[in-house]
This record gives sequence, C-alpha cells and structure tokens, in this order.
Amino acid sequence: MGLEKFNPSLATHDLIQDLKWSPALREEFATSEAKVLDRYPLRKDERHAIETRNFLALYDMGLHPYLGGQFARLIFGNEAGKGATIAVNKLVESLQGKGSVA
Repeated sequence: MGLEKFNPSLATHDLIQDLKWSPALREEFATSEAKVLDRYPLRKDERHAIETRNFLALYDMGLHPYLGGQFARLIFGNEAGKGATIAVNKLVESLQGKGSVA
C-alpha cells in the first residue's frame, strides 16, 4: 500500500485532520456522524466508504495510507491498549477485502 493512488483532493483528508485536532468534533462525530459528514464536500462513494468503514475503498480512491490508520483509531478507539488493537484489527480486515467492518 503505497502512494501510487494518493489523491490529495479527497475531502476525507480534511475530515481526518479536523478530527485529529478537535476533541469537540470527535465527540460530535461519535454521536452525530452524518451531521459532521454533511459539512465536508465528500464524493458519494467516499461518504459511503466512510459510513460502511470500508478502508480498502478509501485507499482505492486515494486516501493517504498514514491517515487511514489514524482514521481507524479515531473511529474504533484512540487509546493505547484495547481500543488501539480493535482499530488495527478493523483496518486490517477492511484492507483484506472483508468489506464493511462497522
């Protein structure tokens, strides 16, 4: 998984960076994900991939690999320990083509 598909125009990159820097946005994303997603100019397939936790689809669209791992931790757990393990396992399942890992 390299940078050959990297597409810097994906709005998902901005979403992930904003989630990283804003605890309030992370809290809102956890409780009202659709409301947060509405604020970003996401492509239809991009939004669907986020909603279904399909990281493989996001990578195929051009998500930066580094940000994909961070996004998984933001969604499934950002703490060291159990939450981080769950996030990594979900990311790997998706990258193995197991579809939605929601």
